[in-house]
Amino acid sequence: MDFTVRATVMQTPTRGTFTTLEDARIRVVDGTIVAISNTGEADVTLPPDHVLVPGFIDLHIHAPQWPQLGTGYDLPLSEWLFEHTFPLEARFDDLPFAQQTWEDMVPALLAHGTTTAVYYGSIHTPATTALAEACIHHGQRAWVGRAAMDHPEGTPEWYRDDDADTALAATRESIAQIGALDDPHNLVHPIITPRFIPACTDELLTGLGALAAETGIIVQTHCSEDDWEHHHVIERTGQRDTDALDSFGLLRPSTVLGHGVHLNAEDFATIRDRGAGVAHCPLSNVYFGNAVFPAAQALDAGVHVGLGTDVAGGPSASVLANAARAVDSSRMLEDGVDASASPAERGVQGSRIDAFTAFWLATMGGGSVLDEPLGLIEEGRRFDAVAVSLAELAPSTAGYTPERRFEQLVRLAGRREITDVWVDGRQVIGDL
Repeated sequence: MDFTVRATVMQTPTRGTFTTLEDARIRVVDGTIVAISNTGEADVTLPPDHVLVPGFIDLHIHAPQWPQLGTGYDLPLSEWLFEHTFPLEARFDDLPFAQQTWEDMVPALLAHGTTTAVYYGSIHTPATTALAEACIHHGQRAWVGRAAMDHPEGTPEWYRDDDADTALAATRESIAQIGALDDPHNLVHPIITPRFIPACTDELLTGLGALAAETGIIVQTHCSEDDWEHHHVIERTGQRDTDALDSFGLLRPSTVLGHGVHLNAEDFATIRDRGAGVAHCPLSNVYFGNAVFPAAQALDAGVHVGLGTDVAGGPSASVLANAARAVDSSRMLEDGVDASASPAERGVQGSRIDAFTAFWLATMGGGSVLDEPLGLIEEGRRFDAVAVSLAELAPSTAGYTPERRFEQLVRLAGRREITDVWVDGRQVIGDL
């Protein structure tokens, strides 16, 4: 497939920077951007009030929680899991129910501009394979993992693997099934998925770490998500979550660590040195994190950081909405929230990020965690892109600079303004 798109491109090549390519012609061959110029004919031309931006990367989604999006946030994490989430996930033993859910979820996420998704499945191998099939069918780039969880105290009796050997065998089978799918564009990949330490025995965690080393398949799990999970790991293992995961062989290049709200400087150094990264989930952290993830400090420490919606721990499926909230939460962390404390003691200095950095997290940041050529419209990268209409973002924008218009895009654009989406050079939303 060889075509050229004519559009004005807005993007963030590096943390905190913003660039505009006015009236660019982007030539795409077999999904790869091979040339960008300002002259020549085009096969596809965006309307003048539209801009083209890189596709959004969601590093942390619980696919079987899609039906409960926006519900149950009155409970702390441990109760929310046992009372709401595990009962729902157990239903994915019903393959038709799972397939119906995926057929609703994957197109909806693409319509939000999520060109790449990193999914937790349920413990059910057929449902997890069906999720991978849905991603291939609808054209979404994805990493899909069967959730492994066998701990008799950290999981309910009716929703867990029987033991570590069963979980390891099922994980191998899931990897094999996803790898055997007809995926001509190589969009979908397996990912090893220990849910988190409270849900897994040491034997299972060790086995999954060995499996990652054996296969080279990347890992996803939760790390220092909230007070309960963070302190549970310390009490059980005598180590902080980061060091415990490292001891099990699970902290590896491109390991995706969900949340990381309670990580400290030593944790950041370990994560950086292992080549792992953090999926920052700002909306979910409001409800379950008990604190704010220090995104600026993590980036300053050299940690790879991207964004996650944490569906359904976060009440929005939009990566852009989470980018906007990442800015908000960073301001709260820097300024503090307790007015009874003095200004000097109220917040954490140096925590603020701007809209450009937040968008970079949603695009280039996610690509850096996965170590994939994504997140930027640039020669040599894959053409994952989103067309956004700027026409209705604000009632009067005469004289606004591109930078100000882009800020509006980050903070205000949603599914209504996203008109067209491409993944790996193929249009999956819209009809341009």
